[in-house]
Amino acid sequence: MLVAVLCLAGLGGIFGIILGVASKKLAVEVDSRVEELNKVMPGANCGSCGLPGCAAFAEALVEGSVKPTLCAPGGASLYEKIALILGGEASEYQERQVAQLLCQGGVGHSRMLFRYQGIKECQAALAHYKGQKACNFGCVMQGSCSRACPFGAIQMGADGLPVVDYYLCTGCSRCVVECPQQILKLVGVSHLVNVRCVNPEPGKVSKGNCKVACIKCKICEKNCPEDAVHVVASGEGSVAIIDNDKCTNCGICAAKCPTRAIDKIPPLSEEVVLEVAVPPGTSCPNCGACKAA
Repeated sequence: MLVAVLCLAGLGGIFGIILGVASKKLAVEVDSRVEELNKVMPGANCGSCGLPGCAAFAEALVEGSVKPTLCAPGGASLYEKIALILGGEASEYQERQVAQLLCQGGVGHSRMLFRYQGIKECQAALAHYKGQKACNFGCVMQGSCSRACPFGAIQMGADGLPVVDYYLCTGCSRCVVECPQQILKLVGVSHLVNVRCVNPEPGKVSKGNCKVACIKCKICEKNCPEDAVHVVASGEGSVAIIDNDKCTNCGICAAKCPTRAIDKIPPLSEEVVLEVAVPPGTSCPNCGACKAA
């Protein structure tokens, strides 16, 4: 018995030495800059950079395969911190973007053809006679975008339309991808004037279906001092489009629009407020960036 115990103890000691040497020889060195970057990352794990999460983004930064500006939630403050850790300049600043809804035709504004009582999913609603609204180009009002947002930045309003909280929006584009009508788009926070209608039908038709539709009157085009807004051909009709490179946010077009299809919002912050709802016991915000089922 004693011999067996001594043999086992000896073997254990030998294997312990072997494992100790192997752990040092085969150890993968972790760049200390990766750890420093992980500490300053926003922790959103939204996937807007195209990588699975903030940790992967930090490693890619050290490798030099991505640019700091790919992190939409980080903003200017993050770019400065990255520059301090990695060296270089934080001058390559990409303006923070937020989701803007290009439709105002909610309950009370749009003419409804029937009451939809099916699956609460936009694609499913469109399968039923292209939705319940007479306008076939607007919001379907089933909240798919709201459920897709991992940050709680989109809530459904009393009029049935999604309401974007610009302080919470990270510009991750999840809602943009989810929207089957393609009426959600990412816009830089410096652009405050937006056309909230994409209906290309003639003015009489679009106005008959929605009180706040663009009627192609070109009043906005005629009154813009910067020549930044034009009614242009789109599909089988036309729509008003603002050239953000020319627009100075004067708001004249919004004030002159007879149907209020154009609006001007208050100034937006360059910083995002992250309030990611993370299930207890996990570190995953369920953003879907990893394409997990």
